[in-house]
Amino acid sequence: KVQAFIATLMGLFLARGLAYIISLTSVTINDPVYQSLALTQIFIPFVPKAYLYPPSLVGPLLLLVAVYIAFYTRFGRTIYAIGNNEQSARLMGLPVGRTKIIVYAFSGFCSALAGIVFSISLLAGYGQFATGLELDTIASVVMGGTLLTGGVGNVIGSLFGVLIEGTIISILQYNGTLSSWWTRIGVGVLTLVFIGIQSLFYLRRKNA
Repeated sequence: KVQAFIATLMGLFLARGLAYIISLTSVTINDPVYQSLALTQIFIPFVPKAYLYPPSLVGPLLLLVAVYIAFYTRFGRTIYAIGNNEQSARLMGLPVGRTKIIVYAFSGFCSALAGIVFSISLLAGYGQFATGLELDTIASVVMGGTLLTGGVGNVIGSLFGVLIEGTIISILQYNGTLSSWWTRIGVGVLTLVFIGIQSLFYLRRKNA
């Protein structure tokens, strides 16, 4: 009965601490498979001089898998039911405990896969890499219309949340005259605005 957010943070602190036990400094990756994946170019047909690297394909493929699971499987519908009201889902006979464990496992798999892709792009590993990225993730999900209380939201909305946040950060960084901290301030303000909008919709739906 531990909140998912708390359990996830504890896992983050544990993994980061274990990374520091391995090394306190950046570790260069010389593995030939890693280097091959990082440097291989996949040219895009009919687009001159345009190419992608293999790690760039992981995100779109995982997005398609997540969309299929969420919208076209019983498992996905069970997740929505648990997020909306866990007690009601339990009374309906849904496998709440098993589903939550599978969700944690899938989340861990996605985190591990993201770490591998990130290390391939940099050809290095370090415990301080991606510090604070978990907050960017939360902000993107909120901007994409997912309620932090659960039961409302979808993967496509989260994709647009990522695009919105990335666009805002790019605009602030492109200005060139602002401190890098303004990007964090901008993301924080946007997140608060979207949380406020979600609260208004939730209260209106509750009072309807």
